[in-house]
Amino acid sequence: MKYFKFLLVGIFFGIVLVKSEAVSWYRIYEMFRFQSFHMYGIIGTAIATGVLFLQISKKGFVKSLKGSDIFVPKKEKGFSRYIIGGSIFGLGWALIGACPGPMYILLGTGVYSMIIVILAAILGTFIYGVLKDKLPH
Repeated sequence: MKYFKFLLVGIFFGIVLVKSEAVSWYRIYEMFRFQSFHMYGIIGTAIATGVLFLQISKKGFVKSLKGSDIFVPKKEKGFSRYIIGGSIFGLGWALIGACPGPMYILLGTGVYSMIIVILAAILGTFIYGVLKDKLPH
């Protein structure tokens, strides 16, 4: 029951994304064709909110579930790894019309073809886990 609040936040997040049309394939299509600011506004707001809460947590005002300070490790430097990974993620997002969070939201709204997409994403994650040590990082 202590995780019930996270379920409620997830449900609220799903409702907000559906009502703001952030999970709409047409909105995503408009974004990738640079025809509308709608999705860029949503993503920009998410980035600004993430930066704000990260800074607040670094100051020690927000604690983890266990009451300890939240520590965010530094990312490894590198340019190509982020360009390649971001390009693969973006291509998948453009082809499917949904990133990982909205896949589940779309399934919840009755888009049952997302089951195939979710299974493919899980399979891809499993394959990466198997090949991780053999890939250049």
